[in-house]
Amino acid sequence: MRWVVAFAAVVVAVLGGPVPASAAEAPQTLCTIKDSRIGELSGLVSDGEHLYAMNDGGTKIQVFVLGRDCKVQKVLTDRTDPFDPEDLARTADGTLWLSDTGDNNKGRLTVALEELSPQGKVTMHRLTYPDGQHDTEALIMDKSGTPYLITKDILGEAKVYRPSGPLASPGPTNLEKVGSLKISATDTQGGPVGSIGSVLVTGGASTADGSVVALRTYTDAYLYAVPDGDVLAALQRTPVRIPLPGEKQGEAIAFDPDGTLVSGSEGVGQPLRVVRGAAALAAQSASASADGKSSAGTGASSGSAGDGAGLPILPAAGITLAVVGIGWFGITRLRRRTR
Repeated sequence: MRWVVAFAAVVVAVLGGPVPASAAEAPQTLCTIKDSRIGELSGLVSDGEHLYAMNDGGTKIQVFVLGRDCKVQKVLTDRTDPFDPEDLARTADGTLWLSDTGDNNKGRLTVALEELSPQGKVTMHRLTYPDGQHDTEALIMDKSGTPYLITKDILGEAKVYRPSGPLASPGPTNLEKVGSLKISATDTQGGPVGSIGSVLVTGGASTADGSVVALRTYTDAYLYAVPDGDVLAALQRTPVRIPLPGEKQGEAIAFDPDGTLVSGSEGVGQPLRVVRGAAALAAQSASASADGKSSAGTGASSGSAGDGAGLPILPAAGITLAVVGIGWFGITRLRRRTR
C-alpha cells in the first residue's frame, strides 16, 4: 500500500501547486468524542448550541445530538435502511439531510438524500447520475435549499452535481453535472492514505445563511464566499485554504452560526476542533479578489469533465491509468477495513 500511495502522490503533485494556506488560527480542540457509538464520524452540522453527528454507513438512520462537550444528549433514529450515508446538512427550518451517496465499488444504480424533519419524519429522495456511478462523500445545501453533491476523485478533479428539477419521493430524480473542482496536493500531514488524501473530497458544509460554503479533504478545508447565493460561481474563485493537520481520517466539517469552522475525524477518542473566524476570513478574501477568477490550485469550472481547463497533460497515459486503477483499489480496500 505504501508504494501505491507514494506513486500516486507523485502523479497528483504534477497537477499544479496548492492554494497557499490562509492566515487563520490553528485548529483548537473543542471536545473529544468518547462515545463508542460514534466511531465512524462522517457528517456534522451545528446550530451553535448542539452538534449533530452521523456515522459513515450504518443500517438505519441515526443522528446523534451532542452538547458542546461532545456528550450525546439525544439520538434521532428511524428504521429506514440507508446504503452508505456519508455527509449531513441542515436547512434553516431545522431539517437534517443525510447524503446516502457512498459507493466505493461504483455499483449503485441510484443514490439518495434522506430528509429528516424536526418532527422525526424521514422522506427518501432517490437520485440518478447522468454519466454512471460515482463515490460521493460531500453535500452542500445552498441557502435556497438546493443540494450539491461533490464526488471523491483520486486525481483531484471532483465533479459537482445537483438535481435537474424538484426532488421527488421516492423518485428517482435525475442529477445534472454542473461543474468540476480541481484540487491539488498539499503538504498538510494526516489522513489514512498519505499525501494523496489531500486531494480527496470527504465532506462539505455551509454557513447558516449560505454566505460561505466549505469542502474538506482528509487534510485541509477550502472555504468559498457565496455573497449572492450562487454556489457554482463561488466554486470558480480561489478559496481560502485552512490546514487541518493530524486528523486520523478527517471526513466531518461544519460551521457554527458565528462562522467558526468545526472539523472532526473518524475514530473514538478523536477531538472535534474549531477554527474561529473562518467564515469571515473567506468573505474578506473574496472582497480582496473582486475579479472572482481562480488563479491556482482549486477552482470549479462549468461544463463536462473533458474540459480539463488548467489541467496539465501527464507524461504518460499509462501512468495515469495505473494510478487510478491501483491507487483507488488500495484506497477502497482501506475504506472497507475502516468502515
